[in-house]
Amino acid sequence: MKQILFTTTLLLLFTIVSQGQEKLQLSLSEAQNYAIEHNKTIQSARLDISLSERKLKETKAQGLPQIEASLDWTTYFGYEMEFSFGTGEDVSFTNDQILDATTQTLNSFTGNPALGIIPVTPQDLYNYQAGSSFSGILQSMLPKNTIPMTDASTAKLQVGQLIFSGQYWAGIKVAELGKKIAEQGLENSILDIKESVANSYYMILITQQTIETFKKSVGSLNEIKRHTLKMFENGMAEQTDADQISIQVSMLENNLRSMDRGLQMIYSMMKFQLGLDASTEIVLSEDLDVVIGLLDPMGQIEDFNIANNSMFQLLETQEMITEKMVDMEKWSYGPTISGFYAYNQKLLTAGFDMTPNNIAGFSMSLPVFSSGVRKHKVAQAKIELDKVQLNKSMVEDQLEMQQKQLKLDLETAIENYNSQKENVELAKRVFNNTNNKYEQGMVSSLDLTQTNSNYLQAESNYIQSIMALLQAKISIDKLYNQL
Repeated sequence: MKQILFTTTLLLLFTIVSQGQEKLQLSLSEAQNYAIEHNKTIQSARLDISLSERKLKETKAQGLPQIEASLDWTTYFGYEMEFSFGTGEDVSFTNDQILDATTQTLNSFTGNPALGIIPVTPQDLYNYQAGSSFSGILQSMLPKNTIPMTDASTAKLQVGQLIFSGQYWAGIKVAELGKKIAEQGLENSILDIKESVANSYYMILITQQTIETFKKSVGSLNEIKRHTLKMFENGMAEQTDADQISIQVSMLENNLRSMDRGLQMIYSMMKFQLGLDASTEIVLSEDLDVVIGLLDPMGQIEDFNIANNSMFQLLETQEMITEKMVDMEKWSYGPTISGFYAYNQKLLTAGFDMTPNNIAGFSMSLPVFSSGVRKHKVAQAKIELDKVQLNKSMVEDQLEMQQKQLKLDLETAIENYNSQKENVELAKRVFNNTNNKYEQGMVSSLDLTQTNSNYLQAESNYIQSIMALLQAKISIDKLYNQL
C-alpha cells in the first residue's frame, strides 16, 4: 500500500513539474501565427473592431423605431375643485338676497358729487356697470359646484420614428468607415508584431551562433594554453606567452557570460511578443544557416504599388471619413422629420380628465438662422479635409522615398554579407596558419592572440552583416505588405 502511494505521489509531482516546464517549439512562421492569436496588442485591436461594430449598430438604431413605456400614479389627497358657471336654469332669489345685493352694489357706487360723479340709485342697478356688479353679487350667492380630484394612474406607450435626417445617413457612413479603419488598424498591428517576432527570432539565432563561435574559440585557446604550458615546462616558451593566452581566454569568457544574459533578455522579449507566460520555454526549430540558405533577398521586390501599403490605406480611409464629416456638417442646413404615436391607458381617472387615449403626430425642424455657426462648422470640416489630404500627399512622397532607400539598404546589406563571409573564411585560414606556426615556435603568442582577435572580429562583423541583411529584408517586405 505504501509503495502504491509513493508511486502515485511521484507521478503527480512529475506531472506538475512537466506542466511548469512546458516547452514550445516554433518555426518563424509558427511563432508569428502564435503571436497573431495571443499577443495582447493584437487582442486589443480585435476589441477595437468589435467596438466599432457596436458603434455602427448604435448609429443605425437611432433611425429605427423607438418605443418608450411609462407608468405614473398621482394622488390629490381628496382635493375638490370648485367652480361656478351658473345652473343654466331659472333661479329664484329671496327678498333678503336681493336686498343684500342691492345694498352692496349701492355702497360700491356712492359717487362723488363734488367731482361731478353722480351716485347710483336703485333705479340704476340695471345700467351697464352697476347692473354687472349686481348680477355678480347675486351669482356669488349661488351654491358652488365641485369636482372631486380622485387618484389617477396612466400607462403610456409611445412609438417614435425618424423619417428623414441627412446627418443620420452621413453618420452611418462615418460609422462604417470607422469600422473599416479599425480593421486596417488590426492589419497594421499584425504587420508590426510579425516584424517584431521576426527580428527577435533572428536575433536569438544569431546570438546563439555567436555564442557557439566564442565557445569554440575559448576551447581552442584553452587547448593552445595547455600546449603553451607544456612548452614552458620544457623551456621552449615563456610564462608571458601563457599569460597572454589566459588573458584572451578570460576576456572571451566574460563576453560569453554577457551574451548569455543578453540571450535570456531576447527570449523574454519574444515571450512577451507571443503573449506567453515567463515560465514557458521556447525552442526555435529553425537553424540560422538554413534560414540564410533559403533567403532570397531580392525576391518579390517588384515595382512599388503604394496602394498596397497598409499605412497609405489607413490614410485613404481617414480621408474618406473626413469627407463624410464635411457632408454631415452640410446636412445641418437640412430639415429633420420625425413622427410619433402614443397610446394612454387610464388605469385610475380623476374626476376631471381631459387626456385622450390615442395621440399621433409628426414634427419637422428646419434651421433658419444661427448667426453663422453652421457656416463656420462647415468651413472647419473643409479645413480638416485639406489637412488630411496634405498629410496623405506628404506620406505618399515619404513612402516612395523610403522604398528607394530600403531597396538601396538591401543591396548594400547583400554586398556587405558576401564580403564579410569571405573575410571570415580568410581570417580563419590566417588563424589556423598562425596557430601551426606558433606550435612550431615560428611566431610569438602575441601574434597568435592577435590573429585570434582578428578572427573573432571577422566573425562578429559577419554575424552583424547577417542581421543587417535580415532586417533590411524584413523592412522592405513590411513596406510591400508581404510579411
